[in-house]
Amino acid sequence: MACKIMVIEDETIIRRELKLLLENALYEVAAPEDLQDVAELVVRLKPDLVLLDVNLPGCCGFDVCTQIREQSQIPVIFLTSRTDSMDELTGMLKGGDDYIMKPYQPPVLLARIAAVLKRTKGVSLKETLLLSHKGVELDLSRCILQVGGKSEELTKNEMKILHRLFQQPGQYVPRMELIEYLWENEVFIDDNTLSVHITRIREKLRAMGVTDYIGTKRGVGYRI
Repeated sequence: MACKIMVIEDETIIRRELKLLLENALYEVAAPEDLQDVAELVVRLKPDLVLLDVNLPGCCGFDVCTQIREQSQIPVIFLTSRTDSMDELTGMLKGGDDYIMKPYQPPVLLARIAAVLKRTKGVSLKETLLLSHKGVELDLSRCILQVGGKSEELTKNEMKILHRLFQQPGQYVPRMELIEYLWENEVFIDDNTLSVHITRIREKLRAMGVTDYIGTKRGVGYRI
């Protein structure tokens, strides 16, 4: 049975991105839009883990965690864009199990979630960090691509490209979206750089006997 994660985030885009990321990692996800009395909602729904934004409208995530802790020991991971190092200490003292800064890297976030679940629920890391589609497996923990008994090591960017494609199997991911996902803080990136990474991934797949795994649609993007 899939672990259930509750996302408490007021920003709609981030909430939807987190929900999609977690669902594609095979978690069951609850992401309420109404954050009134959210601590009571957490206690009532009893998720296996809570992702809790620190900055919430009309309240503070730290206070929400305190309210949860008065009734439950459900694991809580704080997500925040705040950079004050004292906030991390506050989060731990309020009963948080981990503290992650935005913008987060999806593979890192999944690994941290898996680590907390392993510690609190006995859930294997392998269950949450191994993605599979059409017989090809992406192992986020070891940064490798594997088919049967064969495997190929991936660079950081190759893994990020594949991770994004694995999030939407069968759907085209626009080139510009991949470029922004890979190099979000860069002012300018040569469009050809993405093509080079895709070519290298295809070569690694071909070395394991897999061809035509990544599809291309001119003017649209890539899909698996």
